[in-house]
Amino acid sequence: MEESKRQKQVGNLVMEELSDIFQREGLNVIDGGMISISKVMVTPDLLEARVYLSLFQVKDPAALMHDIKQRTKELRNQLGQRVRNQLRRVPDLVFFTDDTLDYVFKMEELFKKIKEEPKPGENPGKE
Repeated sequence: MEESKRQKQVGNLVMEELSDIFQREGLNVIDGGMISISKVMVTPDLLEARVYLSLFQVKDPAALMHDIKQRTKELRNQLGQRVRNQLRRVPDLVFFTDDTLDYVFKMEELFKKIKEEPKPGENPGKE
């Protein structure tokens, strides 16, 4: 289903403010790895924001996601302080791992394998 204009506006606002919060709190660089917010999807009733985090070279992604989920209340409170004049109600934050980069790398590996395989009717020993 297509997002409404208001959903996109609220999503962009939440993404912008959360990115700034992550930078100020030092959550964007942990153990030599980087965290970035790749996308924020807001439900049609604007009561829940699904935040997709892209993790780059993070040693233990599961533990990191657990830590972030433990801090959800604190992050939502900080977000509320920033957007209190723009939103009537601060959406509940739900964090997910964005595996788009993993998917892209996996697809590239598959394409490499396909390209390297000999074609039917082609002699692999002769060139």
